[in-house]
Amino acid sequence: MPLDPEDPLTLVLMVASAAIGGTLQYGYNLAIMNAPTTVSIRNCLEDYQVTLVWTIIVSIFSLGGFTGAFIAGPMTIRFGRKNCLLLNNIFLMSGAFLAVTSRAAGSFEMIIISRVLVGINAGISMNVQPMYFGESAPKHLRGAISLSSAVFTAFGVVLGQVVGLREILGSESCWHYLLASNAIPGFIQLLTLPWFPESPRYLLIDREDKEACLDALRRLHGCEGQSSELDEILAEQAQIKGMPHSRPWDLIRDQAVRWQLFSVIVVSSAMQLCGNDSIYFYASYVFKEAGISADKVQYVTIGTGSCEFTNLLIERKGRRFMLMGGFILMTVWAIVFTIALSFEQSISWMPYLRMTCIFTYILSFGMGPAGVTGVLPTEIFNQSARPAAYTIAGSMMWINLSYGLKDYCFVPFATVCLLSAVYVGMFLPETKGKSLSAITAEFHKLNFKELDDCHTVADKGQTLLRQMIYCKSLPTHSL
Repeated sequence: MPLDPEDPLTLVLMVASAAIGGTLQYGYNLAIMNAPTTVSIRNCLEDYQVTLVWTIIVSIFSLGGFTGAFIAGPMTIRFGRKNCLLLNNIFLMSGAFLAVTSRAAGSFEMIIISRVLVGINAGISMNVQPMYFGESAPKHLRGAISLSSAVFTAFGVVLGQVVGLREILGSESCWHYLLASNAIPGFIQLLTLPWFPESPRYLLIDREDKEACLDALRRLHGCEGQSSELDEILAEQAQIKGMPHSRPWDLIRDQAVRWQLFSVIVVSSAMQLCGNDSIYFYASYVFKEAGISADKVQYVTIGTGSCEFTNLLIERKGRRFMLMGGFILMTVWAIVFTIALSFEQSISWMPYLRMTCIFTYILSFGMGPAGVTGVLPTEIFNQSARPAAYTIAGSMMWINLSYGLKDYCFVPFATVCLLSAVYVGMFLPETKGKSLSAITAEFHKLNFKELDDCHTVADKGQTLLRQMIYCKSLPTHSL
């Protein structure tokens, strides 16, 4: 039966339903690839080909994600946010089917295609889900609700690490079931998400269906917050009335959103170039160097995924503070990690320091960039520009994710984090609890600063000219 329209749990359950089949898939599909061995393709190839093919299988996920990020914007405009998430499961189910049948077919090509399809699914959900949450949540909960995308990503990482244990599905005989196990969250979403409403902003601004918008607000916000949220949506509708949906290249040319777009690009790129993924890849090696036996490393690694559940302060401290704090702490721990690497041969306790850095670095990442990045485009772009903004932000994240760096590279990572913190501190205004018009007004000062300066100079010149004309018009008196 449909949920009670005034049930306060409706918003919470909607978030869980969307995220289980959404960003959870991203974290889950990253984590499970650390579990299967290359035995899955050894029967098909010579030994010297195994490493190359396995590298392609792992990295092709990013190509799928990049593709998904590009098609997410047009899909949300055509089908809506909720329906886009539901349709996205077509890619997931197709990939799961290819994965589970690849062993019987003896085809590594099926695994490659499966990973591309699963990557497309992740690319779409990473863009659409934060947009859906940001447009559906009340203003005072927008950061916390959007933050849940990062929380479920972290949960997906932990779940993938657990399911990938040798005692569960990480064994030689079960690897194809592991690769196809992502279909289970997809089925849960298909069964539950249709019961929840579409984004109220999409219903009113894009579809001009006020009755459906009011019903969605009543179900998601309750009767008390319905009026204020409706007023804000109507104000945004009036502001962009008659404006077509922007395309990515339109945003690049539009001076009115120049600093908004630049801020999203900087933060999205920094989220991947900060080295968090490299820390995950380094974890097993560091734990072994610290004396943890090889058969126990997989259990300790589960704790690294749990560290990202630290981004629950976003609604207390604000987006700007959390971004700056996260990047600054990551800079510090990257420097400490580099020092520990340099002295690992001469000081016996350095492996333990590196192991500490693994956890603190991921904790810092979860505290700031992981939680804030997804909500920014929702809060600083209007309805017509939002899909294109998410397309650009998502593309930057996937391009950088597929960019490989060598082992001893934490000095560049520290540089990226430090520069990002400086940028956020200097140019990104706080968005917590503010309306879109208030945020736009703050960015207007940056976008049109030169023009405003020119107007100021012109105004001063005109004032001086008027004074000179006035003085000349005064009658002269001879002495």
